Amino acid sequence: MAILEIRKYPEKVLKQKALPVAAFDQELQVLIDDMIETMYAAPGVGLAAPQVGESKRLAVIDISTKDEKVPLLVLINPVIVESEGSIEFEEGCLSIPEYTANVKRAEKVLVRAQNREGESIEIEGADLLAIALQHEIDHLEGILLIDRISPIKREFFKKRQKKIQKLNK
Repeated sequence: MAILEIRKYPEKVLKQKALPVAAFDQELQVLIDDMIETMYAAPGVGLAAPQVGESKRLAVIDISTKDEKVPLLVLINPVIVESEGSIEFEEGCLSIPEYTANVKRAEKVLVRAQNREGESIEIEGADLLAIALQHEIDHLEGILLIDRISPIKREFFKKRQKKIQKLNK
């Protein structure tokens, strides 16, 4: 297993719609294991394949805390089939370090996907799990956290990023 490089905004792969996974082969299994290790090392609660430079509809999520262990989710070709309610939550993103924003999302979602063996699964998520599911599926659609904030906040973010890039040159 290996820790992969997490791609950062504004890399193009983050804005592209990921391709469906068709082959559930050893190469995919290695990528899944590497993504899990990368997510834990970051540390984060979720990671989508485009964030490690792979245009695949694949995400891993683990919202466990010290007090509450929840099963690790491996989602391949996930689709939100139902959503209800509304919740606003301060989100961060491994691809946009040191930035958080309040984002409105559905409070509950039903997601259909395949597991790492290619079997169909359904996941019902509420609250933090619903937020994580929507956030990672957004990555697979080429949608970033900053695409979910107001135009004014997005402009402030872009100005801040330009300043950071100038400082890093």
